[in-house]
Amino acid sequence: MHKDLPEIRSPRARVRTLVATGALVACGLLSGVALAGAYDDALSAATSGDAKALSSLLHRGIDPDTVDSNGNTLLILAARDGRTAAVEALLQYRARINYRNAAGDTALMLAVLRGHEDTARVLIKAGAAVNQEGWTPLHYAAFEGREALLKDLVAAGADVNAPAPNLATPLMLAARNGHIGFVRQLLAIPRTELNVLNEAGLSADAWALQNSNTDIAELIQAERKRRGLPAPAIRVMIE
Repeated sequence: MHKDLPEIRSPRARVRTLVATGALVACGLLSGVALAGAYDDALSAATSGDAKALSSLLHRGIDPDTVDSNGNTLLILAARDGRTAAVEALLQYRARINYRNAAGDTALMLAVLRGHEDTARVLIKAGAAVNQEGWTPLHYAAFEGREALLKDLVAAGADVNAPAPNLATPLMLAARNGHIGFVRQLLAIPRTELNVLNEAGLSADAWALQNSNTDIAELIQAERKRRGLPAPAIRVMIE
């Protein structure tokens, strides 16, 4: 999860080890030192993007779903750093494409968050989930204003009105952070909802105004008027 995004309350923390470890040790084929070395080599190859070395390790039996101490799989590490060739190698060995790390992030989410367009598109083409409970790749794209990936995500079936854990929609996140180009693209999609409210009771234009993004607020209000929609209901938070 991006450090500036609200905390996910129920992250899925799942840590896996090398699948072949027990069998190899039992057969005496690899020592503990060799196994540790292979594990470190796999993590290094994924993060550095050394697809040739990674493919060799995978061919020798390294689990493609090996994780680091933070619960990041090799695929997540490679995608996070934009190592497209390494991602493709891992997908060839059927790495779990929708595995979520301890923060709830998938490989696609982190590729989108960091703006690794080629990597994200490879994952989307391979069938990575664009919709899921909690934060989604489209939320991350909206938060960072990744306009180049918006069409790819929507074309893959991403829900443009998906609520994040704080009930923010992609339109709200883009409006809050001043990404006017992203907002324009979302407003051009007829099914994008304009009057939903986040957990603070703010609509997308109200959140934009709260962050001094008046041009974005005006765009949303103009689109609301064009659609003949009423102003959103006001939800007052009482503590």
